[in-house]
Amino acid sequence: MSTILLSVKPEYADRIFRGIKLYEYRKCLPQKQINKIIIYATFPTMKIIGEVNVIGILSGSRTAIWEKTKKNAGISRVKYREYFKGCKIAYAHQLENAITYDVPKTLEDLGIAFPPQSFIYIGE
Repeated sequence: MSTILLSVKPEYADRIFRGIKLYEYRKCLPQKQINKIIIYATFPTMKIIGEVNVIGILSGSRTAIWEKTKKNAGISRVKYREYFKGCKIAYAHQLENAITYDVPKTLEDLGIAFPPQSFIYIGE
């Protein structure tokens, strides 16, 4: 099992840590199986603010994944459809046990120079 650092917009990161957003949607998956996501909140926060466990991965058509996850999506259907526009397959990391760090970390704290465009493996 692996851990990844994922760039997430602050509004969605906040919803993850408040337990409103229990799925993190992505257009592609890491090649390695992951069990933890460390969350880097993008501009204007620009800090590593916490982590969350991954308990499963869903994949399927955009419509099928929305129907399975919409109650705990943490985003609107419009935003969901915009994100997956042109994609035939949608992926959703199923999340639980989100922990906010008492003191946010910088990328430099993890030896990283730039935020990931998508994700990077941590501790590999």
